[in-house]
Amino acid sequence: MRTITNLSSSSGLDICCTDELIEGTGYGQAVKSTAARQGTLRELNLGLVLREVLDAAATHAPSPSRADVAAATGLTRATVSTLVDRLVAGGLLAECEPVATQRAGRPAVPLVPAGGTLVALGAEVNVDYLGVRALDLAGHVLAERVVEDDHRDSDPARVLRALAAVADDVLAETVGDPVAATAGEPVAPGGPRRVVGTALALPGLVARDAGTLLLAPNLGWREVDVAGVLADASEVFSAHPPTLANEADLAARAEARAQRREGAASFVYVSGEIGIGAALVLEGRVFGGRHGWAGELGHTLVADGRPLEQVAGQDAMVRAAGLEREAGVASLVAALAAGAPAAHEAVRAAGEALGAALANVVNTVDVSDVVLGGTYARLAEHLVEPVLAALRTHVLAAPWAPPTVGVARVGDIPALTGAALSVLDLVIADPSAWLDAPGAAAALPRLAP
Repeated sequence: MRTITNLSSSSGLDICCTDELIEGTGYGQAVKSTAARQGTLRELNLGLVLREVLDAAATHAPSPSRADVAAATGLTRATVSTLVDRLVAGGLLAECEPVATQRAGRPAVPLVPAGGTLVALGAEVNVDYLGVRALDLAGHVLAERVVEDDHRDSDPARVLRALAAVADDVLAETVGDPVAATAGEPVAPGGPRRVVGTALALPGLVARDAGTLLLAPNLGWREVDVAGVLADASEVFSAHPPTLANEADLAARAEARAQRREGAASFVYVSGEIGIGAALVLEGRVFGGRHGWAGELGHTLVADGRPLEQVAGQDAMVRAAGLEREAGVASLVAALAAGAPAAHEAVRAAGEALGAALANVVNTVDVSDVVLGGTYARLAEHLVEPVLAALRTHVLAAPWAPPTVGVARVGDIPALTGAALSVLDLVIADPSAWLDAPGAAAALPRLAP
């Protein structure tokens, strides 16, 4: 629950912000605690108002009016109106047509995130595909492209150059001229689109500040200067160096947003692809550990001393079902549908091993809800029962906090969405940077409710 803090100002300006924003732990995670100045607090209030509207959209709540935002934040209506006017003029919020209310006075004007003005690019390199997705503040997918390929033991430079070409293609489709767009010029038909930044999901350990992939065993990559290679090969990555993160963490970030309707959830997200990645979400926020390296579940050891992904990963299940590895998970799904005994036994055994490994996690972190993503989501009909049975058997607190196993809601290739959302956090953290930047949008026309 957010606490609203009222802060005095020598000028009499109404200034208010949440504990989350003061501490830098809210939706805009890039905000840091600093000495309070009047200008700083005013910018925090901009973020507070923007976040209130974005939260309503993310949870599918009714679009709030200025009066609703004032009531929710504790700011006066006059202050909210001033801030909203700036956000609308800058292309971060949009107004819908007025709607009648039960209250006396003028009709309310619902506020929604502006669509198509700011663009964040989420990218991913995984073992059997690479992809790029462009997202706006409203959560709309403006363009995306996914290219399937086998990247096992691949040449990093070749794969990253291919990703760079895809990213430039997606940006061109989204905003027109990539060079003009990255400079903040209004080049898109119907209004300007500006690039906020980029983020890249990778299946391994990354040094986030250095732009380096330290280790991705299933790619066969070690200590790769990812940001440097991409900057040399791509206009968009040169102008906006990507933030690197683990793909399971970013997929969990997207899943946490998808679950916002029920409140800030806590769960263990486990993504089954060629490898197995996991992420811990606490009260709607991904916990990455000290270095961001938490969640390497696939490299934990099972009873016979093998890494879990060699028992319960996609390739392991396909092989145990007697199928060709190149056919992938689609062949396994087809075999299950046809009732093939070997396929059912392969998935059951994988589910038991996965459940036992997850029981160790649940016993350690005291989070009893598990969410299956990636390949595991496609196989959930056959995986949930053995995973849940193992959790009930091995989780010490199961009689008092029964474990649950659910299926991810966020959709296909969630790390792309999570990567783009992590970039959009920069806007919520500092909206004024985008209101005052060259190429800031003029006020948008009102939208139909």
